[in-house]
Amino acid sequence: MPAEPLDPIAISALQHWSYCPRQCALIHVEQVFEDNLFTQRGQALHKRVDDPGFEVRDGLRVERALPLFCDRLGLVGKGDVVEFMPDGTPYPVEYKHGSRHKRADIAACDDVQLAAQAVCLEEMFGRSVPEGALYYASSRRRRIVVVDDDLRARVEAAVCEVRRLLVAGKLPSPLNDDHCRACSLRDLCQPEATSRSAKRSVVLSSLFELED
Repeated sequence: MPAEPLDPIAISALQHWSYCPRQCALIHVEQVFEDNLFTQRGQALHKRVDDPGFEVRDGLRVERALPLFCDRLGLVGKGDVVEFMPDGTPYPVEYKHGSRHKRADIAACDDVQLAAQAVCLEEMFGRSVPEGALYYASSRRRRIVVVDDDLRARVEAAVCEVRRLLVAGKLPSPLNDDHCRACSLRDLCQPEATSRSAKRSVVLSSLFELED
C-alpha cells in the first residue's frame, strides 16, 4: 500500500525553527504573528515578487511566486524567484531585507530555507539543484548558497524537529538572547519574564527536594 501523505509543513517554518523554536511554535502552533519594522520591510520587499508571473531575461526564464512542494518531506511553499537555466535547471532566489553581511547564525537560517526550496524544485522538475542565491535588498547583492550534503541534512533535521513541535503543540522555552532583539513576537513571547519564571520554578523545586 502507498504511504499516507505527510501533513504539509510550510517551508518558512524551517527558517522560523532554525532561528528560534519558540518563534516557530508561536507562528505555526499558536497561529500568532506581530509586525515590527523588520517584518514590514520584508513585506514591502516581497510585494515586488508576490505577483505570479514570468519574464525572459538574459536568456533565462524567470518565474515569480512559484508554488513549491516536496511530497517526500511534506513541504509546501512559494519561491520568490526561480530562474530557469537554458538547460531547464531551476535556480531559486530568495529575497530578504537587510544586508548580506548578516551574523553567521542568522544567515544559516536563511540557508536552510533556500535549500528546502532547492529540494522541492528537484522533486518537481527532476533536476539537480546544486545552488541558489539569497538576494539582500539593502546591499542589493546576492549571496550564493551551495546546496551541499550538509545543508540538505540540516533541512531534513529541521523538518523532523518542526513535526515534533507541531505534534507536541507546546511552546518551547525562549532563547532569551540576541535573537530576541529583532523578533516581532518579543512582546507576545516575553522571553525575559518567561526565563525568570522558569528559573524560579527550578529553584523552588530544588528547595522542596532538599526539604524532603
